[in-house]
Amino acid sequence: MNPRLPYVLLLGAAVIIFILSCMLLSRGGRSPSCESQPGIVEKTGSMSQSLVFADLTAEEMSQVVRYLQGHLGVPLVDASRAKPSDNCIGSVDLQVPAKAEVLRFLDGGGARPPREALAVLYFGKQPEPNITEYVVGPLPRPAYHRDVTVQKYGGKVPYHRRPTLRSEYEQLGVFLETKAFAAAPTFLQEVLEYDGTNLAFQTTVPHGFQSGDRVTWFVLFQNVSGFFLHPVGLEVLVDHSSLDISQWAVSRVFYNGQYYRDMVQLESAYVQGRISVEKVRKAAWDGDFSSMKPRAPAAAPFPVQFEPQGPRYSVRNNQVLFQGWSFAFGLSVSTGLRLFDVRHRGQRVAYEISVQEALSVYGSNCPAGMSTRYMDGSFGLGRYTSPLVRGLDCPYLATYVDTHTLSDSLRPKKRKASLCIFEQNLGSPLRRHYSNLQSLYYGGLVNSALVIRSIATVGNYDYVWDFIFYQNGALEGKVQATGYPSSSFLHGDGLRYGNRLWEHTLGTIHTHFVNYKVDLDVGGVKNSLVAHDMAFEMARAPWSPEQQIERPRLTKKVLDTEDQAAFRLQSKMPRYLYFAANSKNKWGHQRGYRIQISSLAGDHIPEASSMERAISWARYQLAVTRRKEEEPTSTSIYNQNDPWTPTVVFADFINNETITNEDLVAWITAGFLHIPHSEDIPNTVTVGNSVGFLLRPYNYYDLDPSIYSPDGVFFTSEQDFTACEINPLACLPKTASCLPNFPPFTYDGFRNM
Repeated sequence: MNPRLPYVLLLGAAVIIFILSCMLLSRGGRSPSCESQPGIVEKTGSMSQSLVFADLTAEEMSQVVRYLQGHLGVPLVDASRAKPSDNCIGSVDLQVPAKAEVLRFLDGGGARPPREALAVLYFGKQPEPNITEYVVGPLPRPAYHRDVTVQKYGGKVPYHRRPTLRSEYEQLGVFLETKAFAAAPTFLQEVLEYDGTNLAFQTTVPHGFQSGDRVTWFVLFQNVSGFFLHPVGLEVLVDHSSLDISQWAVSRVFYNGQYYRDMVQLESAYVQGRISVEKVRKAAWDGDFSSMKPRAPAAAPFPVQFEPQGPRYSVRNNQVLFQGWSFAFGLSVSTGLRLFDVRHRGQRVAYEISVQEALSVYGSNCPAGMSTRYMDGSFGLGRYTSPLVRGLDCPYLATYVDTHTLSDSLRPKKRKASLCIFEQNLGSPLRRHYSNLQSLYYGGLVNSALVIRSIATVGNYDYVWDFIFYQNGALEGKVQATGYPSSSFLHGDGLRYGNRLWEHTLGTIHTHFVNYKVDLDVGGVKNSLVAHDMAFEMARAPWSPEQQIERPRLTKKVLDTEDQAAFRLQSKMPRYLYFAANSKNKWGHQRGYRIQISSLAGDHIPEASSMERAISWARYQLAVTRRKEEEPTSTSIYNQNDPWTPTVVFADFINNETITNEDLVAWITAGFLHIPHSEDIPNTVTVGNSVGFLLRPYNYYDLDPSIYSPDGVFFTSEQDFTACEINPLACLPKTASCLPNFPPFTYDGFRNM
């Protein structure tokens, strides 16, 4: 035997022990990475069927543009540089096929409907300028177009109703700088220290007081971060109704509580010392009080959620599958996030759920503030959907989806990560019970729900749009408002219209109203609307007849007509309203889905107002009508710029037609009042500024479908509840003791601006 062999063996053993010790130490210091498990594909029909609702691809949009350029016989200028007197494409979006065609395809084995686009064109270079809408198809190789304007609106749409292009705002900015401001150089330089770059403006709508007007107030602010909170006291009214830009003119000027004929008169009054000057302290470039830069140093990271075995949902093309749910999603350029073919446990419960409009009505003692009524669909809730910040706008590990829109341009615009989809543990039980009577047990289910989200930034406001899918078959639509409050220059009796937010800043009182279209198909296309509620009845106690009992009893009523189903904002509405199917559950009840609204809406605007019919959807907290292809939306993008002769009047949808055993649509309005206050500085929080609705199964199932969720927990006092096979929560120290793979942080929100 080699005498050195024992030493070699000892040395080898020591090396092995050292290596094993290092491995154990490293494993103890860092958990292994989480491994994604193969996704569970639920049988809910062909994935490709959802593509009938899919948004247009960038290539399809480009094909439509090329087709229109070659087949309309008129030159089309790129909208990004078009003058009002030019012809241009305003937008291109999906033309959703007729419901009957889609259902024949989805349910009856019929042919796939042709894929088509809806193109909105502004014809300014014509003897009679107008807005025309064309359906173009079939995609991806268009071969035809048809004018649907008269079919949809009963006639041509007047040109003055066109939504304002970005190029027109840019031209107005040039007009203010080169023409309006040039007429008051002394005032601008000495009072506002104007240097050509330090003023920003915000527009107002509608444009005037009567049909045909295109006269707009522009509010001037210091051009700093959060400029919405830095008014300087100057507002300028510009008449830009002429298609000839050289004919645009200043119609009125407002400064610090006083009105002037034009900028020349303002300059003259200032030079002659006949003007009350209120100089605003120059703000730092970061806005000072309006800056969103954190005022505290970074500390320990906030909690994050992760999926130990990967996502439990799947996203393929435009379809999502999750815990018995399936739906198709899309993004309309004007109305934003929308869902189609929503199914639970394989059965369709809704054909369409979509945002329709977001309205704000402002008050102030300044002209711009007192006349502002924003209808954000006209600006484009989809067009202004913003890229999402990973880890803040949505959970870091959410699934992010890119979208494309074509508006104000000949080229489609890609918005990276503008939709997100994620499962969220809400940190509370969906249901639970702890029993310490008779038997000892605990049973419950974590409230884990799927969320699809987009965020639209329209001017100063950011709207967080959510659709949330719960394991008990309930679906929630919710909007949260954040962003900067709009403001006016504080003067005179300004505090009648809001709160003082800073030295010269009045946070102006305003309302928020949102409208949704909910096309429920409960157990089939044909439904009825049923109201359940409670009333007290007086009864003698059978065991003691001399005693009286006030007992609640169930009241039931079928609402037969549209008039009965139109509930005004301030009217009393039955607490249980549901779409009833023509089938019953095991217990003999009509299967249904209940509509439950969460709202603090007050009056939208007096009905005597000349523009009220343009927003008449806001009269109703809920209105249920017969579904009609010719009534696809509750409003129009053209209502904003001509609310006095609205293109679509929702109130006309309600004409007392019978709604028993018909294809029905629920139009839901939710809203709240916002009186900006000091805690809205630097900007408004989402807490308390959230409204929406719930769709809840009501006798639709024989029992709560969430009892079949794999997340359920149940154990008794006699079981070993520390064992994985008894209690899945006991497995978490093992199954969730991994580290998620966080991708590097990226953000594309500042590209291609």
